[in-house]
Amino acid sequence: MGDVDLQRMPGNEESNKAPTAMQEVNLALKECGLGVFHIRLLCTSFFGIACGVAVLNSTPYILPVAECDLNMSLLEKGVLNAMPFLGMVLISVVAGFLTDIFGRKNFIVGGFTGLFVFTVISGTSQTYSVLVVCKFFEGLLSATSFAPMISLTSEFCHSDVRDRVMLFQSSFAAISQVAIALQSWGILTQHWEQSYFEGIFVLHTWNFYLFIMSLWSLTAAGLYAFLPESPKYYVTQKRYDEARDILIKIYKQNTGKEADTFPYKNVWKDKKTQEVEESSVHSSSKSFGHMLSTGLYNIKPMFHRPRGLHLLLFCTMNFCTMLLYNVIRLWFPQLSTIVEHYNSDDNQDLCVMIDAYTNDLSARSLNVTINEVCVPTVSGKETYINTVILGSICIAPYIITSVLVGKVGKKNLYIACSLITVGATLGLRWASSRIGVVALFSFDVSIAQMAKSLNQALVVELFPTTMRTLSVAMVMTVGRIGSLVGNVLFPVLLNMGCVVPFYTLTGIMIGTTLLSLVTPVKKT
Repeated sequence: MGDVDLQRMPGNEESNKAPTAMQEVNLALKECGLGVFHIRLLCTSFFGIACGVAVLNSTPYILPVAECDLNMSLLEKGVLNAMPFLGMVLISVVAGFLTDIFGRKNFIVGGFTGLFVFTVISGTSQTYSVLVVCKFFEGLLSATSFAPMISLTSEFCHSDVRDRVMLFQSSFAAISQVAIALQSWGILTQHWEQSYFEGIFVLHTWNFYLFIMSLWSLTAAGLYAFLPESPKYYVTQKRYDEARDILIKIYKQNTGKEADTFPYKNVWKDKKTQEVEESSVHSSSKSFGHMLSTGLYNIKPMFHRPRGLHLLLFCTMNFCTMLLYNVIRLWFPQLSTIVEHYNSDDNQDLCVMIDAYTNDLSARSLNVTINEVCVPTVSGKETYINTVILGSICIAPYIITSVLVGKVGKKNLYIACSLITVGATLGLRWASSRIGVVALFSFDVSIAQMAKSLNQALVVELFPTTMRTLSVAMVMTVGRIGSLVGNVLFPVLLNMGCVVPFYTLTGIMIGTTLLSLVTPVKKT
C-alpha cells in the first residue's frame, strides 16, 4: 500500500476535516447502492475466477487420457501440473505493483486475452514440450489478471458491503471446480479424433477439450472489456472527470434514476489537485524510480523484528499448507482413475493399487517394442463423479469458517485444521474402499482449503495497512512455490513407493501444526 499517509485516515482529531477523495468515492458508492451494475460485475467475475480454476484443473483431467499421445512419465505429469505455479510465482508481485500504476482493467483484459491465446495454442499441442510451455504462460497470465480482478470488485463496493460481496465472490472458486468437473466429464469421455496432413497433425479428444476450455478466458476478456475502470484508480491518477462519470453511470444503472438526482454529480468539478491518502501511487507525474524507492522505504519495517519473524512463520506455514492442498487436489483425478481401473475382488488399500500402476508403468517404459501399442488408463464415469463430490464438499469451508471463526478464533481453528489434515492424509495410505478414498481426499482438500484461508486471514489481521498487501502477496507467492515443489516431488516419491509421499505429507503437516502453536494473534 502507500506511505504513512494511510495512518492519518479519518481520525479523532481530524474528524472535522473535509473528506478525502477516497472517502468521497466511498460515500458516492453508498448512494449508488447495490443493483444491476454489481450483478453484472459479479457475473463477469465468475468467468474470471473460473479461468484461474481452469488453468490449474484442466491439466489433471487430461493427464490420464493424454499419457500415451504425449508419452508422459509420472515425473513429466508432475512437471506439467507444476508449470502454471511457476508462471504465477514469477509474475504475482510484479503484476500487483504495475497494476497500481497502469490500472486494473488493462491487466485484466490483457491477461485474459493472452490466456485465451495460449490455451488455444496448448490445444494444438502435438508434443509434451509445447504443452509445458503453454501451461507456464497460462499460469503467468492467469496471475496477471487475478489480483486486479479482485481489486476491481472490491473498489466498486462501499465499505459497508465490501466484505460480504468479496466472500460471495470467493465461493465462485468452489462452484467453478464443480462446473469444470462436469464439463470435463462431458467432453473427455468422448472419442474425437481428427487427422490432418496425412497424419502429421492429429487432434485428439483432449486437444478439443483445451479448445473448449479457452472459451472461459475469451468470455471473461469480452465481458471485462465492457466494464469501466475503477473510479478509485482514476482518483489516484487525478483523473477526476472520468471517475465522476463512472460513478454517475453506476448510480443510473442501480437506481434507474436520472443523473441530476445523484448527490455527487458535481464532485471534484473544480478540483485541480487533491491529496490522495489511500494509495501508494501519489501522482502520475512521479517517476517510476521515485515510486519504487518510496515503496521500498515503506516496507523496511516489515523485515524488522518481530514482524520479520512473523512473516517467515506465516510463509513457512502457507508453503506447507498449499503444498498439501494442491498436491492432493491436483493429483486426485489421476489417482482416482488408477483406483477405478484396478481389477481385484479383494479390498486392497490405496497404496497397493497405486504401486501396481507405477510398477506397470515402469515395466512398459523398460520393455517397449516396436509393435506394442500404448493404451491409456482413461478416466471413467466414477472418477468424474468423485471429482464433482470433492468440488461440492469444498464449498462447505466457506460456511463453516464464517460460523466458527468468531467463536473459536482464527488461531485455534487453524490448529484444529492442521491436526485434522494430519489424520486425513495418514488415513489415505490405509483407505481400502473406493468410498473411503473419495471421502478422505474430499475431507483432506476441504480442510486444507480452510487452513489456507485462515492463514491469509491471520496475516491480514496481524500486519498493518501500509504493509498488508505486500505481506499477503509474499505469503501467497511462497505458497505457490510450495505447490510447484509438491507437484514435482510427488511423482518422484510415488516411484519410490506409495507410502513415501503420504508419510512425507503427513510429516509436513505435523510440522505445520507445531508451528501453528506459536502463531501470534493480534491483541484486542
